[in-house]
Amino acid sequence: MAQSMRTDTTPHLEVGRDRRDTVLRYALLPLRVFLGITFLYAGLDKLTDSTFMHASGAGSLGDLMRNVRGSSAVPALVDLALKSPVGFGYAIALGELAVGIGTLLGLLSRLAALGGALISLSLWLTVSWASSPYYYGNDLAYLMAWIPLILAGAPVFSLDSALRARRRQFVGWWPR
Repeated sequence: MAQSMRTDTTPHLEVGRDRRDTVLRYALLPLRVFLGITFLYAGLDKLTDSTFMHASGAGSLGDLMRNVRGSSAVPALVDLALKSPVGFGYAIALGELAVGIGTLLGLLSRLAALGGALISLSLWLTVSWASSPYYYGNDLAYLMAWIPLILAGAPVFSLDSALRARRRQFVGWWPR
């Protein structure tokens, strides 16, 4: 009985490479969904909390800002928020909603991720700065989680990629 030796393994290598490329394309999707839902929920939670959007009182943003002022890294940012706690609260809540929606839909995804990073940075420098050890403060982890989305955007299941594909199709159609 003759034995044959297989010499052509190229197709099998390409199949593995295609799988790896597919996994890499979808790698940021779970992070995008998590951050989008979390920021959407955070914005809605602030807007629907009956005590949060007040200048004073238990559970209010004003009281929170006064309590963290002495331990924040940037007290001037807290002072700015204290000039109009209700306005600042609405700005943060609406910003979180915009970031959450943009991230989930993949619309202006890099801009949404930058907005999420800036919100997380401002919260880290004010509210959770005094967390000890530092890794107990979740705002720093959120800040780091936004960075890959700032760099990569939303390559799959996004309005950005659909619009990009449509633009390519339109440009290809245009007579030369």
